[in-house]
Amino acid sequence: MGKAKLFIENFLVYGLGGIICRIIPLVMVPIITRLMPNTEYFGLSDLSVTVTSFASALAIIGMYDAMFRMFFEKEERQYKEKICSTTLMFTLVTSAVVFVLMLIFKNAIAQFFFGDAKYFYLVYITAIATLVGATNGIISAPIRMQNKRKIFLITNTISPLISYAVSIPLLLKGFYVIALPLASVVSGLAMEIAFWILNREWFSFKKFDFKLLRQLLVIAVPLFPNFLIYWIFNSSDRVMIANILDVGQSGIYSVGSKLGHASQLIYTAFAGGWQYFSFSTMKEENQVRTNSLIFEYLGIVSFLCTMLVCIVSRCLYSLLFTDEYVSAYIISPYLFLAPLLQMLFQVAANQFLVIKKTWPNMLILSCGAALNIVLNFILIPKIGIEGAAIATLIGYLISDVVCIIVLCRMKLMQVSVRFMVSVLFMAIFILLWRLYFLQNESILVCVFMLMCGCWLLLYKKDIGGLIGRKGDRNN
Repeated sequence: MGKAKLFIENFLVYGLGGIICRIIPLVMVPIITRLMPNTEYFGLSDLSVTVTSFASALAIIGMYDAMFRMFFEKEERQYKEKICSTTLMFTLVTSAVVFVLMLIFKNAIAQFFFGDAKYFYLVYITAIATLVGATNGIISAPIRMQNKRKIFLITNTISPLISYAVSIPLLLKGFYVIALPLASVVSGLAMEIAFWILNREWFSFKKFDFKLLRQLLVIAVPLFPNFLIYWIFNSSDRVMIANILDVGQSGIYSVGSKLGHASQLIYTAFAGGWQYFSFSTMKEENQVRTNSLIFEYLGIVSFLCTMLVCIVSRCLYSLLFTDEYVSAYIISPYLFLAPLLQMLFQVAANQFLVIKKTWPNMLILSCGAALNIVLNFILIPKIGIEGAAIATLIGYLISDVVCIIVLCRMKLMQVSVRFMVSVLFMAIFILLWRLYFLQNESILVCVFMLMCGCWLLLYKKDIGGLIGRKGDRNN
């Protein structure tokens, strides 16, 4: 299978599965917010997800990516089973430890994250969600590592349907605090049982291997801080908003991030096919050139989509949400672009993982995350939730720039002049949107069309080549 075909097929198939899993919650947000009496309840539910993502990062310790990397090291079936078994056994232990610690410190966690110790019972549900979620990722991994696309599509469709089948009746009965977190636990547990039935042949206590565990940890441990840093980027702003402002503002921020995180559909499509593609082609002769082109093309797609969000966000929020949530539209473009910058960082930083040097990722991301936190403290008190969104975007932007500079000097990355011009186009558009044409979508459409024309000129050879190859295949 050709490299382009392999990447596109995995992008589309795994992306479609991820999109289905995410688009159902996205469509349901306006309904869920109308079933809740005020923004505080939605904020609490979102903060529960924030705690779960943090605790899961502690439980997994980077082992998922290490397992994915080591799985393709050899072709022997027995070796692959040992990798899967060793990873699962280790993750079971770490997940159990995190679960117990969450129960012990339930009051402190409730006070810090939810703003009041009276929500300790929400910590119980969040702890169970962590235990289920951390192990679920490992148990489901063989499906993706074997490239079983149909199963992936089916399971990603069923999971959110189960979740909302549980949460909506609970909301109608008035269980506003626990409805969404409890539904997440039920859905995750159902999926974990299904994946265990499908993948149980890959796991066995007898195949646990201490030597392989050491090799896995060599890759995983440097990755572990990366996941915590990603949590800072993606979730710490919610905690800081809840503490600096209030939980209600965190709920509004969460709703604003939902349209913003529609870019997660693009990111998920990318991530679903990227790991399999990147590791299965990492020994190709033109790997650096291929990786650089993927980075560039995904960057252009990210810029185009972000421009569209700038144009439609205000009207879309006015149409879908009640008045108390409409102001959230202002943060959507920032939080739409931020995950896409994360995607671009992972494309570039994958070069470090290919050569088995994961520590530069941590150092580079740490700089961006530290800047994010500092900017949150400065901007949230001054301009509210928009400050948090801007801080997240700037943090990712700095991380991307530093990563690209380092990789170019190591000759592991190539960046063209046309892409730098494209970055300039994006910066100009964002400034025009925020400073001059925030409520004048017609002018933004004209600017957007002008920039699309410029991009067509810059990439006309690439587009022509793609069309030509497609025509040759059809003939």
